[in-house]
Amino acid sequence: MVLIAASVFTKSGKALVTRQYVADMTRARLEGLLDAFPKLVTSDKSQRQHTFVETDSVRYVYQPMDSIYMVLITTKASNILEDLETLRLFARLIPEYCRSNEESEIANKAFDLIFAFDEVVVLGYRESVNLAQVRTFTDMDSHEERVFNQMQIAQQKAALSLMKEKEKEIKRQEKLKKHLKSGISGAVASAKGISSAQARAEITSAIKDSNEGSGGGIFSSFKKPNLISGGGKALKLGAKSGANEDAFLQQLCAEGEKLSIGQSLKSQGISQVVEAVDKSSNGKVHFKCSEKLNASITRLGVLTSAEIQGSISLAISDSQFNTVVIKITNDMAKLPGYSDLVDDEGNIKGARIQVHPNLDKKEWQNNSVLRLKSEQKPYPVDVDVGILKWSVKVNDESIPLTLNCWPNVSPDSCVVSIEYTLQRTDMELRNVQITIPLPPATTPLISECDGSYEYQKSKSQLVWSLTSIDKTNKNGTLEFSTPNGHADHFFPVNIRFVSLDSFCKITVDSVEKGQESEQVEFTSEHSLITEKYEIV
Repeated sequence: MVLIAASVFTKSGKALVTRQYVADMTRARLEGLLDAFPKLVTSDKSQRQHTFVETDSVRYVYQPMDSIYMVLITTKASNILEDLETLRLFARLIPEYCRSNEESEIANKAFDLIFAFDEVVVLGYRESVNLAQVRTFTDMDSHEERVFNQMQIAQQKAALSLMKEKEKEIKRQEKLKKHLKSGISGAVASAKGISSAQARAEITSAIKDSNEGSGGGIFSSFKKPNLISGGGKALKLGAKSGANEDAFLQQLCAEGEKLSIGQSLKSQGISQVVEAVDKSSNGKVHFKCSEKLNASITRLGVLTSAEIQGSISLAISDSQFNTVVIKITNDMAKLPGYSDLVDDEGNIKGARIQVHPNLDKKEWQNNSVLRLKSEQKPYPVDVDVGILKWSVKVNDESIPLTLNCWPNVSPDSCVVSIEYTLQRTDMELRNVQITIPLPPATTPLISECDGSYEYQKSKSQLVWSLTSIDKTNKNGTLEFSTPNGHADHFFPVNIRFVSLDSFCKITVDSVEKGQESEQVEFTSEHSLITEKYEIV
């Protein structure tokens, strides 16, 4: 089919929204085609049980919808059956984005409709999409953005809490100083006329009493002079965070606490405190292993495509470790279904592993060791440097999570049963969200749910959430019903999760200090996220 334009008309013949898909047509020509449609519809010739009218050059395929017409302008050589199918999808987009068919509502949602139209037709040709996919494309929802925002908010809250604790500490120290001064001056005044030994004893007693009344000792305050700011100095941001603040932030990240986005920072120095809290637990040699999973699975459970991409980056905070030698452990061959893919050299067929150009490639291939080619080009300090990256095809046995979605359609309702299965019991999946599209204008009735759920009416979808999936709850079920719908309404199902476990089992084993072969302590972190994980 070749679609020239898609338009929404009122019954009086006024064009409300028009989207042109053919570039070689002038504006005057298009306006002429639009002006001709109301005349053709109201003519005697068109008073038949047809949903199309034709001229010498084009065909108008239309569908009446209350007070409006949904019209497609096509060439006469276009397939009428495909045109009618496309028209039905266009007609379903209007109630999806507009609350009513009134002229004012369509005018307000004109650009939303145009964006939706563009997802259906590109350069005059129909795209293979359904209503749920169009909605997903136009929403442009990003799981990574949501996770990033939640982490930012958690860090901001930790920084604000740290500020308040520091402020209380400063006020307490100032109060202690004033109390000490007043106690010492009173003791000296009362010591007049007595012996020097008695004066020293009374002064010492007064100091002890003042310390006990203020809840802290004078010697303890002298041990940390940096906490007592003189001359009424303000709170100094960017100081190194303590263990309590770091533990508090880790607890926030582990529990995934949801915070209000409306909170704002009142000082630019907060970012320095957040950075100090983030890096407080990192060692002088710190590794970050990041993996991203993409997978597409059919409704029958057949894995059509799946790939895992990962990388290891190194951050050094002390220049004496800028030439370290890193031993890597690669247990990828132990993954389920990968033992048959190992070649004679012990490598996985189809796996692509690359090292940084400044590293010795032969040393890596022979001993799985990352060593600099030349120590004259050391690692930079306080900079994350990528040292290793890989890309691996994922097979059916190693995919972490499978989903069995089973819609049962009956004349008066549709019952959907969904069951997840954790295949990789060596991993723990966190913050799991399974998003199921729903038929338009339907409210699901939940009959069984492991975990929690949320019905998002504006997006016409059901979000099934589980805090954690591991070997203790490797199976779970969600069952709900809708008043209407068919099987296609509930696909594609999108799955999102994060994990602190390594998927490919590529980890840092040991670190040595250059040519000295001295073992170096290091810290590491792992993260796995899903970029696109769907059941189509």
